[in-house]
Amino acid sequence: MVGIGPGAKEDMSLRALDAIKKSDMVIGYRLYIDLISEITSGKEIISSAMRKEVERAELAIHEAQKGKVVSIISSGDAGVYGMAGLVLEILYNENIRLPLEIVPGIPAANAAAALIGAPLMHDYAVISLSDLLTPWETIEKRVRNAAEADFVIVIYNPKSSQRDWQLKKAIEIILKYKNASTPVGLIKKAKREGESVVITTLDKLEQYSIDMMSIIIIGNSSSFLFQNYIVTKRGYHL
Repeated sequence: MVGIGPGAKEDMSLRALDAIKKSDMVIGYRLYIDLISEITSGKEIISSAMRKEVERAELAIHEAQKGKVVSIISSGDAGVYGMAGLVLEILYNENIRLPLEIVPGIPAANAAAALIGAPLMHDYAVISLSDLLTPWETIEKRVRNAAEADFVIVIYNPKSSQRDWQLKKAIEIILKYKNASTPVGLIKKAKREGESVVITTLDKLEQYSIDMMSIIIIGNSSSFLFQNYIVTKRGYHL
């Protein structure tokens, strides 16, 4: 289970590169397979569309049981909204024992944060707004609690063509606890072709184009702007 990082080969770990090179087969979401195509030459490649995670995990397990060395890849880190948990859950449910390794990668939140300075210097919460696998009531509660506790908030999966109201609702909730002038970073395709970075404020966030390739980082009460960066104070006495 390999985390390939945010997208660029330069942001992959040496361990991830080595794991893929040693694999007989590489399995993953089509977009992620395309991102690493230059290092998968000669491998057996299985790619599939979004929402086929269970099928990919089951196929990887099946092929590994045949004795193949299989890498099932995730963008970012395999254990952060990735495939590692799903594979382990299936192995647990079916009482299957296989030699396995989880290879960490740079999560999208950290890749995005690096592009806008140091917004994650203090406690932060990472919340996905996708309600495909998590009830909206649960997501809403997490957003409210994180905002009330003054966490820096990182939002994954903020908006799609089928989910166009959740972000607006989340911002309404957050604005009850955070100032409208709270600095916000909007990062699209971090460390990939087409990367874009916007520094704005919480009350102006919805003015920008936002999609599933976007990561949103909302500061806390100590976050401030410096040049083109967002900085969250750690608490040092300066």
